[in-house]
Amino acid sequence: MTFPVAVEACEGQFTAQLVGDPAVHVVGATRDQALAGLRAAIQERVCAGELTSLEIEPLGISDLAGNYRDDPTLREICEEAYRLRDAERKP
Repeated sequence: MTFPVAVEACEGQFTAQLVGDPAVHVVGATRDQALAGLRAAIQERVCAGELTSLEIEPLGISDLAGNYRDDPTLREICEEAYRLRDAERKP
């Protein structure tokens, strides 16, 4: 799993925080220590079932791609559109 994290330097230390959940943060002397501590904290929550990943389907016109590939009506619509286009091009 991949989780977005933010790392900030402050007063000679580093804070690593789980983006979206400020309660999940770790302070370390170095960036690597802060990230290692955060990794452990996140792993703990994942094992406890408190964090998981959720796939969200994208919304938009591209979601329709391929849905009607076997629909004979679509073929008829395309053929009519091509016929009209070709008729407009002829002088």
